[in-house]
Amino acid sequence: MDKNITPAHPQASDARPVLEGPDIARVLTRIAHEIVERAKGADDVVLLGIPTRGVFLAQRLAAKLEQITDRGVPVGSLDITMYRDDLRMHPPRALARTEIPGDGIDGRLVVLVDDVLFSGRTIRAALDALNDIGRPRAVQLAVLVDRGHRELPIRADYVGKNLPTSLRETVKVQLAEEDGRDTVLLGAKPAAQ
Repeated sequence: MDKNITPAHPQASDARPVLEGPDIARVLTRIAHEIVERAKGADDVVLLGIPTRGVFLAQRLAAKLEQITDRGVPVGSLDITMYRDDLRMHPPRALARTEIPGDGIDGRLVVLVDDVLFSGRTIRAALDALNDIGRPRAVQLAVLVDRGHRELPIRADYVGKNLPTSLRETVKVQLAEEDGRDTVLLGAKPAAQ
């Protein structure tokens, strides 16, 4: 979600894959084990994905956590659209749904899940949205890719892949649920029209 200020994405011709399906599965398994280790189990963990691809990643993490702990982990989504600081700079967009599972988030460990961490502005918006919903015991962040270039003091607790990039590059995550395949592509940002 927090990839670029502009919606430009790499085209298939100039983009190169940096993670493929098996790599994505492997890093999600590692992140799930790290969550269990750090939380000393997953009893009070709630996963909230940031739409769109963060929701699919949160669902995959929940399945992996259940395999590890033999217990279901609540998973939901957190729509941050109305909390974004760039809302007036973009055309109107459809609102996603915020779905808070089970008993809510009060007193729980909430793990926010997103596909790409870039400037940190999406996560700042997610923290604002979360503040309006309840009061978690703690909030952690899991991302598939951290591409650097932070504009805010935000750091991921769980990172699938650190991917140093230039501001002239784009990172595009594709997931089977939305795009028909699992891959992370790195490409050149298209020249301004």
